[in-house]
Amino acid sequence: MNQINQENNIEVKFDNSFPSKVSLETELSESLYETMKDFVLHNPTWDQYKLINSALATFLVQNGCTDSSVSEIYINQLFRPSNSF
Repeated sequence: MNQINQENNIEVKFDNSFPSKVSLETELSESLYETMKDFVLHNPTWDQYKLINSALATFLVQNGCTDSSVSEIYINQLFRPSNSF
């Protein structure tokens, strides 16, 4: 799908075959950061992105979110093999 910005005559292309990604920047308490860093260092199948996605999806689903893509992330992390932790 293409969208043209008439005012600036700029063509913007959207590729719907890949899920949208958004960059997030936040401040964490030092203890939360250290705990997250230790977890990722001791669990090679995890990285900070996977951990944050999983934590956010879990929080949202447990608090009433019904978006299917969020539910999919939540379900996938629930049924990950036990050696992934």
